[in-house]
Amino acid sequence: MDVNTAFSWLLIFPMISSAVIYLVGRTFSRSVKIENRTNPARWLALLALLVTGVFLYFVIKNVFSTGQTHYQNFGEVWFRFDGISLLLSLLVLVLGILVTIYSFTYVGKEPGEEKFYALLVIMIGAINGLGCALDLFNLWVWFEVMTISSIVLVAFYKDQAASLEAGVKYLIQSATGSVMVVLGIALIFLETGTLNIETLRMSISSPTPFLIIGGALMVIGFGVKIAMVPLHTWLPDAHSQAPSGISAMLSGVVIEVGLIALLRALGGIALSGGRWGYLLIGFGVLNMIVGNLLALRQKEVKRMLAYSSLSHVGYMLLGFGVLISLNGLMAGVGAIFHLITHGLMKSLAFLAAGVFLYNFHISKGSHKPLILDDLNGASRKYPFTAFAFSIALLSLGGLPPLAGFMSKWQLLAGVAQTQNTIMIVLVVFAGLMSVLSLGYYAPLVNRMYRKEPAAIVMEGEPVSIWMYIPMVILTLAVVVLGFVPSILYWLTGPAGYSLFIFFGQ
Repeated sequence: MDVNTAFSWLLIFPMISSAVIYLVGRTFSRSVKIENRTNPARWLALLALLVTGVFLYFVIKNVFSTGQTHYQNFGEVWFRFDGISLLLSLLVLVLGILVTIYSFTYVGKEPGEEKFYALLVIMIGAINGLGCALDLFNLWVWFEVMTISSIVLVAFYKDQAASLEAGVKYLIQSATGSVMVVLGIALIFLETGTLNIETLRMSISSPTPFLIIGGALMVIGFGVKIAMVPLHTWLPDAHSQAPSGISAMLSGVVIEVGLIALLRALGGIALSGGRWGYLLIGFGVLNMIVGNLLALRQKEVKRMLAYSSLSHVGYMLLGFGVLISLNGLMAGVGAIFHLITHGLMKSLAFLAAGVFLYNFHISKGSHKPLILDDLNGASRKYPFTAFAFSIALLSLGGLPPLAGFMSKWQLLAGVAQTQNTIMIVLVVFAGLMSVLSLGYYAPLVNRMYRKEPAAIVMEGEPVSIWMYIPMVILTLAVVVLGFVPSILYWLTGPAGYSLFIFFGQ
């Protein structure tokens, strides 16, 4: 297949297929009135993502065979497929396919199942487009499509007050962030007359007040989506109230996409890159502290996992900040690796927690939250789910030889390579923060294996095979990447270098 055709369909196909998924699913749900029916929307969604993966394969094949970044334009709108585009597209498609399979059971009995799958496919398609956008306005448009679809998915349980509250909070804060981003883009356009990121990078000769203010507005605007402290208050409600598959996507991909979008935007005004890098480092330190301290006090499992995401975003901010401010290429590559492993680890954690939540509460018609005491003795009846959850938690805590340890090690080693005294201190600090995180991860594992089974555990429903499949794949990935991290060098290296050159180094 011609690479231009494949790239066009990579962006277009998810948007077209989402409409088909909704219309077919809606027609089926209205016309068929039998119990235990299977809505074809689920299979259409899975097929749409697999076909999108085929288009991605042809684009990747061309990029690797020619060794060149692929550029394509639609009129005046330009796209660039590089290492970062490859990273985001692969990560979101893999996790999207696994979440789709997982959701066969999780949302299979819910009204509006077709809406769930249609919005999920739209969100994945928008992330593909965002990863390739080469101008600031186009970047913002794709980001808003992703955000709007994720907001509706957060409020999927529309009959639950807590779910609607989480959706509204996410909507208000995201809309405020979007206004900030648009104002920042407007100031940059007013100063330069262009929004093309590469043109901006090559044409700007010195920082100006408009560029600095515009960059600051984009840091604030995208910072809401990234959940940078103190712009994070939407995150615990959204993650805890959304269906567990969407919690996995929000924590495993969406907040990381916000970080990549911010880095792309700042790359256009990289002449003052150093100051932006130090700003990101400062936010990274704040995220580590606040995320860990808030997670320590949580009694609800999904809220604890949500707050822990703040801490992991902090590690990424540290790595990318060093890349920008101190030319730390290896720190950036380590941050990319941690972005990938965090997506896998946190997705596994939310999916495993979702298995317990579904079988203890949702399958019985209850939307009570999963609390810590519910997991007492869970390994007795759910041995594999408890094992998968334990692997995810211990890996998130940085316990060797799992993936989380290797990605934190590479990131912090890259920071230390700068031989900057302050950065060495931050490496020690980040290591201590990782140890602190075990203060809330390890007790969860202890509950599942060393306590007597809670009554709710013994009364729980059996686990569906559709839930097992994604957990098995993600568990294997987390373990294998811990032992053989080099198998992802072909992905992390080009992605890190793509960011490195965007900041004019």
